[in-house]
Amino acid sequence: MSNIIILGAGMVGSAMAFDLAKNHAVTLTDLSVERLNLLQQKNDSVKYVQLDVTNHDELKKAISNFDLVICAVPGFLGFETIKQIILAKKNLVDISFFPENALDLDALAKANGVTAIVDCGVAPGIGNFILGRYNHTHKLTDFECLVGGLPKIKKWPFCYKAPFSPIDVIEEYTRPARYIENGNLITRPALSDCEYVHFDEVGTLESFNSDGLRSIIYTMPHIKNMKEKTLRYPGHVEYVRVLKESGFFSQETISINGIEISPLDFTSKILFNEWKLGDNEPELTIMRVSVTGENHEGKTEKIDYFLYDEFCTNTNTSSMARTTGYTATAAANMFLNGLFTHKGVFPPELIGHDEACFDFIFNYLSERNVHYKKTISVV
Repeated sequence: MSNIIILGAGMVGSAMAFDLAKNHAVTLTDLSVERLNLLQQKNDSVKYVQLDVTNHDELKKAISNFDLVICAVPGFLGFETIKQIILAKKNLVDISFFPENALDLDALAKANGVTAIVDCGVAPGIGNFILGRYNHTHKLTDFECLVGGLPKIKKWPFCYKAPFSPIDVIEEYTRPARYIENGNLITRPALSDCEYVHFDEVGTLESFNSDGLRSIIYTMPHIKNMKEKTLRYPGHVEYVRVLKESGFFSQETISINGIEISPLDFTSKILFNEWKLGDNEPELTIMRVSVTGENHEGKTEKIDYFLYDEFCTNTNTSSMARTTGYTATAAANMFLNGLFTHKGVFPPELIGHDEACFDFIFNYLSERNVHYKKTISVV
């Protein structure tokens, strides 16, 4: 049994805590005492502690006696928080999905003897593990990830609910999207190149460019074509683009009756209730990861991993919390079991090449009824 601390008690952070508490001593922290008290009523096997991660002295003190730190804070806090964890010489798994390049902290992690596994969710996360594995066995030319978390019940106008803060979703809609085409780095606006994709489980969805490649732009530069696109119900993109083009996502403050406020803060407040996912609201995660390349026999293969997952009624856990959180807890157990011991910053594609690590992650998820269906075709 290991001693684990989790920073951030949101929907994903709490799901990770409850999962890990079955075999480890777990402390869950958050700035909100109200949130912690609510979770304590649901599960008293976890220890709950209020913590402001922006107070670096308090953060260092809070994590000092733990074997592993899991960072599940909002994205805008992520980079500085894991930097402080590294400076405290603590190993970590991160799912904060911050906009900065985590690999910039690699030298610092090595100097402090720290293993930092970052971007360890469903996407980024599982797609990276898959890419890393088949990059080891094939000469890859193409990588594509289509992914979305959606409510089962469509509510006009957005037909969308988020298991995390609206401001993190809006970041996905405003950050320029990068992808690789014919070996060239292409930058396009988020929400661009909208296409319809059919899935038997949910019907037709729309896919659009989002900045989801992240670390693999730097770690897999030899792959000529790489793209990640987000999935939503048809019509969602048009409504979001209207808000975006009308200035509702601007961070520049405006004065209203003598009060300074940014349109982004106002929009996030309005959308919080519109997009808030209820504790027991049915929702789903759908993802298709495709890699194409030449195998050891010289044949070109296309390998697809497909996920369709729904809200778990047995544990009252959202699909997005399960698919994201259990990937991170799988990585945590993989590390604590001694399967991965290298020092530095590691996005999942730099771990997935190891067959034992790869199999551990997918077996762990399968044990929790998160199942990926694999198909291979010769092209």
